[in-house]
Amino acid sequence: MSQTLNVWLLIGLAAVAANLPFINQRWLAVWPTRMARKGLGWRLLELVFWYGVVGAVALALERGAGQAHAQGWEFYAITAALFLTLAFPGFVYRYLLRRGR
Repeated sequence: MSQTLNVWLLIGLAAVAANLPFINQRWLAVWPTRMARKGLGWRLLELVFWYGVVGAVALALERGAGQAHAQGWEFYAITAALFLTLAFPGFVYRYLLRRGR
């Protein structure tokens, strides 16, 4: 796989993973919940989980392409902010557009 394809696949995976907690009522998009609705706290916890999953996939792709570089806290702060930005459409759908229903 080319580097460009890897980058676009990772961006697409991040966009889907960032919106999963807001689109469905299942835990980690797999297991059904016992409660009627998941709260915002659980959704944010899932968001952190999916951030870790996407980061692990990115690290695997980087190691597959060559040597992985060590990253500082700045890298994680920026990628977390980008992940939250990608989650914005799902948040708007769940908490702003569906509020009247």
